[in-house]
Parts: sequence; C-alpha cells; structure tokens
Amino acid sequence: MKHYLLLILFFVFSCLSAQIIKGKVVNDLEKPIANVNIYLDGTTTGTISAQDGSFSLSLPSKNNNTLVFQKDQYETFRINSSEVANKTLKVVLLRVQEIEELKIIPFTEKAYKDYINYFLSAFIGEDRENVKIKNQRSLKFSYDKENKILRVKAPQTLIIENKKLGYVIDYNLQEFKADFENKTTLFIGTSFFKETKSSDKIKLNRLNAFYGSQVHFFRSVYKGNTKEEGYTVNALSKIPNNKYPTDDELERLKNFLKNIKNTQTISLPEDIQDISRRKNNEPPYNTVITKMNIPESDYTKKTDGVLLLDFKDILQVNYYKYRYMLKKDSYIKDGYPIKQTSYLHSGGDISEIYNNGNTSDPAGLMNQGSFSTDKIDKLLPLDYEPGD
Repeated sequence: MKHYLLLILFFVFSCLSAQIIKGKVVNDLEKPIANVNIYLDGTTTGTISAQDGSFSLSLPSKNNNTLVFQKDQYETFRINSSEVANKTLKVVLLRVQEIEELKIIPFTEKAYKDYINYFLSAFIGEDRENVKIKNQRSLKFSYDKENKILRVKAPQTLIIENKKLGYVIDYNLQEFKADFENKTTLFIGTSFFKETKSSDKIKLNRLNAFYGSQVHFFRSVYKGNTKEEGYTVNALSKIPNNKYPTDDELERLKNFLKNIKNTQTISLPEDIQDISRRKNNEPPYNTVITKMNIPESDYTKKTDGVLLLDFKDILQVNYYKYRYMLKKDSYIKDGYPIKQTSYLHSGGDISEIYNNGNTSDPAGLMNQGSFSTDKIDKLLPLDYEPGD
C-alpha cells in the first residue's frame, strides 16, 4: 500500500497583528477538496475547507503545534505551524492508493472480538463508562502469533465522546502496536477537540485530570518551576541484571519454541526451562538513583532560545497529587495527597519542549508509572488552561 501527499507552494503575505494560515486544498487534478479537517494537533483550534477548497485559520501567538490536514481516504499531512504561520498555502492531497498485497496476518472478525477489550483498556483507559468510541466497529485488528504483536488500524477517523471532560475528539489513529513479548504498547495519532459541555462539575473533572499529568509536568519544566508546582525529580541509571538471559540465550529460547509449536506434548530441557524462568521473573536491568532532587538544568538545555529535553537513562518524577473538590462554588484541594511516581526513558533522543506541555517527539519518550495511565479518558486539549 502506498500513500501520496504533496505540499506544493508557499506564498508569503503580510500580517502583523495575528498569525494566520490560509490557502487552498486540491487534489492532483487541481480540483478543490472540501471538508478537509485542518487543525492544530491536540487542541480546540481548527477549521474545515470550503467547497472551493479554501480555508483560513487564526493561530494563537507564538504557536508551535503540528498543523494537520486530514480527511478520510486521503493521506494525512502534518507540518509544524511555525513554518507556515502568516503564509498562504497550496496543499495537494492525493487519495490513498489501495494496492493488492499479500496479507500474511489478516484482519478478521474473530480478532476484533478477541482483542477489543485489551485495545479499549490500553487506548481509552479505565473510564469506559463515560468515554465511548462512536464508530468503534470500524476498527480492524490483527495478531502476529509468532512475534506476539497486536496491531490495530482505523480506516476512519475515530469519533470519541468523553462525557466526563466535556469533549468530542476526532482522533486519527495512525498506529497502535502492542508487543506482548516485550510488554510495551504504543499508539500514535492526531486529535482535534470539540467542547460539548462546560459545567462546574466538568471543570472540576478537568482540573483533576490536568494536575499531575505529563502535560502539566512539561509545562512546569518549560517555566522552570517544577518544585513550585509540586514535582521532585531524581536521576536514575540502568545497571544490567546478570541474571536476565543474554541475547544468545533469548535467541535459543525463541528458536526452540518456534520448532515445537506444532508438537502436542512439550518437554522442555532444563537449560531451556532455566532461560524461560529467568526471562519471566528477572528484569533486564535494575535501576539505582544517582542524584536526587535535581533541577531542570540537569535534564534540559537551552539552544538558540529553544528548550531541549536532554538526559541519559531515566528520570523519576514524583508528584503529590491532591484531588480538587467543589465547595460553595470554589475549587479547593482535599487534605490527603497521593504520591504518584512516573519514569521517563529518553532512549538517547533529544526533543524540544513546548510551552503547552507537548514535546517534539512524544512517541520517542517512553514512560512508565503514573504518566502511562493517562489515556484518552484523561486527555485534555493542549490549549487547555486550569479553570477552563
């Protein structure tokens, strides 16, 4: 399957009072494409193209989000909004070209039934009563038994209603991959928020979702006030666990299990049993705290006015979370905070931190602990401000 997309040309126009992006969306035959969703990823700022393909979108000042052009049956296009602010664009979108190909792992109805609950837990989160995917049946599932990998595709934009936070989210799921062998789950997509309700109770729910979230943490990092916001950060180093199987041992185990997969009776040799036991019971590495209560300067650096997240191994992020309550038309903290601990793994990559709490490569930053529980059910727009 091949996807095609082309951004043809930029025309600079003068606009001193506001950042505006305008232009036209057409196909490869120069015919206008109507109803293209054009939005800042993860925000409430967006528009759609008119019947003649034209559009105009006003941006918040000093914006550094990803601008998304998205329509079902067309390839999604993304570009940093700072690159196109105050410019007129001519965007050419080509349809997704379906090419016949051998599908070794087919999408099936059985796969849907077998894995829908896992997907909803990993993607939506715990609150599946208040958060629903309205077109859930459009999802397609496949499972690679040999490598123990679950993949999910969404041919249509997912329409997600979050009654608790008062939003409907148009979510363009680009990838969902659960690797059961390595116990990792990754999903990537773009999102556009539409506010549906804004009662006092919903505003309370939003406050409780925001404080202690990864977005809240990175906004604090950007402002340099993590301690004032209630965070303490420790630096951790990885120490290889010599009890965990070596790469050669893991390969032996994999080959052995592959060769006997069709055998009715399995008798595992002692050495294979030992490798399997250590793989299941021992972590690949242990961690040790090397420095406590580190300042932002220990894991960030500023280059040409850009704040970069730059650290080795792991950051341990601790936060004492208070629940907000509504009393006499005021939002107040309760008196019993709960300690939350999260772990950020850099993978050796450096990414930019934006003032809205996002980073330039969110998919490249692996997290564990409290941050990893922040699924769609707790997702707020990047332009959310406490009290909204």
